[in-house]
Amino acid sequence: MRFQLLGPLTLADGSEAVVLPPSKPTILLAALLLRANSVVSADYLQRAVWGEEQPATAKAALQTCVLRLRRLFTKHGVTETSIEAVPGGYRITAEPHTLDLLGFRDQVRRAVLLSHDPETELCELKDALSLWQGALLANVRSDVLHRDEVPRLAEERLRSVERVCDLLLGLGRHGEALVELWTATRVYPGHERLHEQLIEALYRTGRQTQALAEYRRVKEFLLDELGVDPSPALQQLELTILRGEDLGPDGVRAPLPSLPGAGVVDGAVVPVLRPAPAAALVPAPVPTPVEEAVGDVAAVPVAPSGTPAAAAVRPVPNFTGREAETAAMTARLTAYAADPDRHPPIILVSGAPGVGKSALAHHVAHLMRDAFPGGRPVVRATRPDGEARPTAELAAEAYAALGAGGAGGAGDTDGARVLLVLDDVVDADQVRPLLSAVAQARGGVIVTSRMGLAGLVATHGGWVHRLSVFTAAESYALLVSVLGAERVEAEPEAARRLAGQCGHLPLALRILTARLLTRPALSLGDAVDWFGDDPLARLALPDAPGLSVTAVLDGALARLDPRLSEAFRRAATGTGSSFTADDVPGTTEAVLERLADAGLLEDGPPGPYRIHELLRAHARRTDQERIRRTEKV
Repeated sequence: MRFQLLGPLTLADGSEAVVLPPSKPTILLAALLLRANSVVSADYLQRAVWGEEQPATAKAALQTCVLRLRRLFTKHGVTETSIEAVPGGYRITAEPHTLDLLGFRDQVRRAVLLSHDPETELCELKDALSLWQGALLANVRSDVLHRDEVPRLAEERLRSVERVCDLLLGLGRHGEALVELWTATRVYPGHERLHEQLIEALYRTGRQTQALAEYRRVKEFLLDELGVDPSPALQQLELTILRGEDLGPDGVRAPLPSLPGAGVVDGAVVPVLRPAPAAALVPAPVPTPVEEAVGDVAAVPVAPSGTPAAAAVRPVPNFTGREAETAAMTARLTAYAADPDRHPPIILVSGAPGVGKSALAHHVAHLMRDAFPGGRPVVRATRPDGEARPTAELAAEAYAALGAGGAGGAGDTDGARVLLVLDDVVDADQVRPLLSAVAQARGGVIVTSRMGLAGLVATHGGWVHRLSVFTAAESYALLVSVLGAERVEAEPEAARRLAGQCGHLPLALRILTARLLTRPALSLGDAVDWFGDDPLARLALPDAPGLSVTAVLDGALARLDPRLSEAFRRAATGTGSSFTADDVPGTTEAVLERLADAGLLEDGPPGPYRIHELLRAHARRTDQERIRRTEKV
């Protein structure tokens, strides 16, 4: 059995892992493991568990916590590690093979001794860094530990990341260094050494413009957030790039001053660490749209501190339709909440762009507020530009939300269930590492995605709800709900024609009703003619360019491989209302299946494929614009 501290506190036995639920015994275990093989005073443990203002019974309660922790060890078969009561406190024993933190430090120590062999040192450090599995102590709700211990551990990791990038640059592996540095600099925007390495890597790969743009970005951040200029090393690097000077031949630098200056910590030789500026250890805010839950657009704020904040789910205005899906989802979530022995549920909601996946997920999560008192945080898996967020970034935000009781949750609920909404997931690999940990933390998960994510279902199970467009009755009900019965029922036939012009697509209906609400004097009959002239142009909001059918479809197509985009264009512009692979020259059924999985085609084998009329109109307009541009050239 192995304890994992470098992420959510976890018990691992081979490939099996159990993420401990947030609780006071979990806090106690974390406090002991952080100082493994040393005596930890009872006073410190009490402050870690109950905070600075402890109850009068804290001493006795600590003994109860130790008893509960020993029972937990027995339950999970922990035999190599024991908790000893010693004068003044407690001590837990651990070895590098039973505690990942000690294993990490042991590998860093070996890497320091191998600095004469850059390739071997690099391998050792990469192996050490692979032990980090997400946000530190995400399931440990202790202000004391997060204040005193997490920054120190984060600094240990950062120094190893710096050294890895130094080694990669010195070995001439600049492209590999860029992969590491793009992520690290975005998570730690105030860490100047990482930015210096990134700028150097860009310049050495011939990307002078990008290198200078990166310098301006970090300079602006330092001035705006901290009121300081970049370091002399960064300023000199900028001057070198502006002059077009050679940085000199590649070569592995000597280890940073902190690396050879090693000290003994918990019986292992580890680097003596220089503290980084506080801003360097605070993850960067994730830019996210703040919009209503319309169609597939979800609200996700950024916390004032700059740390990504998962939004608390909120009711969807005028939610209508999806009765069967809502009933099935709430039944499964309610059954889990009532039976702690059930496996935590994973529910996948998939479908075409604008079909209302996020709205359904938000609606169901809101309905389950009493069954999941730990909170119902929403974590969006894409950036505003549609780019997928890295798994590590998602993990940090998700674990932070879960560890804090969930956005808008009940605070210190001591293990209360949390329902996490992972919104607009791009592919299975993006979230697969999160799901087991969330489930072990007593959390249910609702995943929304345009993709079918069959691979995720195959590995993690769960229930799938593939949404299609509204029925005519559901579309009419939405118009009544938003516009009011008096206005709609005065012109019922016109209302039905408007819904048909929207193709019964929920996003299009939401945009339509928003435009009609701002024009109360416009009759629905006149609106039919107005919308019918150019539905795509009308299905947009002048004051919110991102909330348009065209923008959403552009974003969906931009995510596709160019070959798939071309296949979609051929299918949309060269076929009738239904077709097979034989009707699309140069296209196979496998390609069409990938387009269907992405929500861009409907139906498919054994019957024919179909394309939603708004998607077809969008593809034809895009094709015509492309032809016009070509003719002008």
